[in-house]
Amino acid sequence: MKKLIAGNWKLNGNFAMAQAFDMAMMDTVTNYNHVDWLICAPFPYIPSLENCIRGAQDCSAHQEGAYTGEISADMLADIGCDYCIDGHSERRAMHGETDEVVKEKAARVLDSGMTAIICVGETLSEREAGNELDVVETQIKKSLPSNSSAQNTVIAYEPVWAIGTGRAATADDVLKMHAHIRQLLKSTLASGTEMRILYGGSVKPSNASELMNLDNVDGALIGGASLKSEDFIAIGAAVIK
Repeated sequence: MKKLIAGNWKLNGNFAMAQAFDMAMMDTVTNYNHVDWLICAPFPYIPSLENCIRGAQDCSAHQEGAYTGEISADMLADIGCDYCIDGHSERRAMHGETDEVVKEKAARVLDSGMTAIICVGETLSEREAGNELDVVETQIKKSLPSNSSAQNTVIAYEPVWAIGTGRAATADDVLKMHAHIRQLLKSTLASGTEMRILYGGSVKPSNASELMNLDNVDGALIGGASLKSEDFIAIGAAVIK
């Protein structure tokens, strides 16, 4: 199983950036083909990415209808998306998305033929209270559609306190949480042993080698460092072949 190096541009970028980034990826996907390269760009720039796997940052929980401003999973699949992020902590916190909403969106993603990247993670207060394992376990159990499998679903563990703060979890933190998630997936799904678990939260070239080669870390969901192609490429290059 190849590791997945996924970039989440969030509300950043423009057409020129997308074109330049795509050109930088042209040789990268050949030279570093031991990993899968994914970019989740803002909706207008998704079609500009031709040299890596295309993904979206969110989708509607609805398939069609009078929902002004929303974009369905089927529409994203129609323009060539293979992945869609669901339940990012920013969506959960700023848009009030519950586990139930995340599950509904993920189900739409699976129905469209795309792969869902379901994000989970604890806040600083939850970690300080010692509840991080229970919080993440509950999020996974409530957010996974019933037809989730290693072939159509990825789990992204992103400790909320480490997203965009420059503060990454320690190797021990990641090992403990990813081992817990793996055990949960193995006990819940027939293909739980093979399901990819990504780490996200201030992943950058300086810590990529340590984080990306830990047990049960099957790639990264990268925010700020995915905005510069050289940083994004360096993170994937740090994965041991």
